[in-house]
Amino acid sequence: MDMTIEAIVKEWEKEAALTSRVLQALTDDSLLQRIIDDRRTLGELAWHLVTSVQYMRALGLDFKGVDEGADGTDSAYEIALEYQRINKAMLQAVQTQWTDSHLHEKQVIAGEEWRNGESIQYSILHQAHHRGQMTVLMRQAGLVPPELYGPTYETWADKGMKPLK
Repeated sequence: MDMTIEAIVKEWEKEAALTSRVLQALTDDSLLQRIIDDRRTLGELAWHLVTSVQYMRALGLDFKGVDEGADGTDSAYEIALEYQRINKAMLQAVQTQWTDSHLHEKQVIAGEEWRNGESIQYSILHQAHHRGQMTVLMRQAGLVPPELYGPTYETWADKGMKPLK
């Protein structure tokens, strides 16, 4: 990915739209789904995607995140709505507060130096990682995950094609 504001914003918007599709497919009942007892629920993973966006404030961006210590919600609709709000606020901050040179500035995060652009790229991959986990939990909860990077088993069948197993 190019280290320009334009490229970063374009990539973030594309990936955030995929995350929004996953969040919008959740139901309130599905939020309680766990893979095993001592792991995060689908709702906790969804809320983690909301709160993780605010870590971009550690890079010097000024935008309204989630209130410190805010617990998640039991409303799938509210989680999806808050994700959209915080993404919009973060992207507006990137576009209005930074120039391309800010992407090359370094911050110490967890004891390591990271360029701001690398931190944003990592956050994009972080969302993809959790989307993958969530699609498994969605299936366990009886939901059909949306298409992300290609057809799902169900959408192959809906298109009259033989799904791959």
